[in-house]
Amino acid sequence: MRARAGGDQAVEAVRPASYEEVAGLLRRCSESGTVVVPIGGLSAVTGAVDVRPGQVVLDLGGLDRILEVDQHNLLARVQAGVNGLRLEEELNRRGLTLGHFPSSLPVATVGGLVSTRSSGQESTFYGSIEDLVQGLTVCLPDGTVAEARPGPRSAVGPALHQLFIGAEGGLGVVLEAVLKVSRLPSATLGRGYDFADLEAGLEAMREIVQLGVRPLVMRLYDREDTAFQGSAADGCLLVVGVAGEPAMAAAARDVVAAGCAAAKDLGEEPFERWRDRRFHLSRERLLASLEPPGSFVDTIEVAAAWNRLPGLHSAVKVVLAADGIGLCHFSHAYPQGCCAYFTFAGSASDEEAAEAAYERCWKGTMEACFEHAATVSHHHGVGQVRAPWVGREMGEWWQVWERVRSGIDPKGVMNPNALGRSGRPSS
Repeated sequence: MRARAGGDQAVEAVRPASYEEVAGLLRRCSESGTVVVPIGGLSAVTGAVDVRPGQVVLDLGGLDRILEVDQHNLLARVQAGVNGLRLEEELNRRGLTLGHFPSSLPVATVGGLVSTRSSGQESTFYGSIEDLVQGLTVCLPDGTVAEARPGPRSAVGPALHQLFIGAEGGLGVVLEAVLKVSRLPSATLGRGYDFADLEAGLEAMREIVQLGVRPLVMRLYDREDTAFQGSAADGCLLVVGVAGEPAMAAAARDVVAAGCAAAKDLGEEPFERWRDRRFHLSRERLLASLEPPGSFVDTIEVAAAWNRLPGLHSAVKVVLAADGIGLCHFSHAYPQGCCAYFTFAGSASDEEAAEAAYERCWKGTMEACFEHAATVSHHHGVGQVRAPWVGREMGEWWQVWERVRSGIDPKGVMNPNALGRSGRPSS
């Protein structure tokens, strides 16, 4: 978050404790044309939360109750301000899990996870947030509260709540979510494998998921990221974990082992090390890297089809190497492709030169995505940082989004930074 201050008008912060208070606030803001920016745990990294003088900050931290855990039907009904890690710990005490583990989980809220279309480290096994949401209760800009519809599935029209998953607060305010939970797996097995090169590791990932195995986690690090992890691997480290009932986990482990036959088996240590450090690369750790003047650091997560990933990786690495260093790991695997997650850093003689280098890294990576038919964001969202490219990726779907947005929010009072709205999307 970058919170701007100054000017003649102050930023008003409101922390409602009820849905009625949220509805009343939105109704008044809609009537007066006052912009509202909903916030959760402030863990987003795209600039979607950027409050300016004269705007209202709607802090949903007061809506922090876990309303119901239905162990029979495996559902949890929770308010938007519930902390993600607190929810997971409460579910664990009941032998359950949401299975949603973004690195921001210790600070993220349920509303933020929904609004950014989040994906967690175990998404190949449990699904991303859009797969875990059965229903939403939302407040529209005019104060109307639309309650969650019954499940587990309905053919009564489109699943309109999905419009709010990834809308970044641009359509209204998420008040409550009905989430699908799972029983904690009885067995979890994990190992590390050392592949001679990146292409061999990607091919193993593709083979494993296309055979029908859904690993709990499967992360392939390129050579530079493997070295950064402090791994014993000489080439590219692949960390794989599987879970389920003991017989199911053992069967999945055997399929993984067969798919990794060309690699060196590193045993259980790489998986255990990853699990112990899974939340270490946090927003705070990245910000600490910015302490020396002229420094820059960031992450960019994109996604592409399997056959596009090697070329995409090579192109982005060239871009990032021109101004610093670039690391990459591949995760969130699907039968059709996976996410490529780049971390880059560098330094320059002064802040102006650093900003120029930083912008070149972003622009070059985005252009590489278009050249290799990749999406410019897998799970961080759009905000302001991707505003120049969102229209180009969405094509005519941008017009669909604009018409939906203007229909729901005709006064334009909801988050102006949502989905590139504050920028001028390229076409």
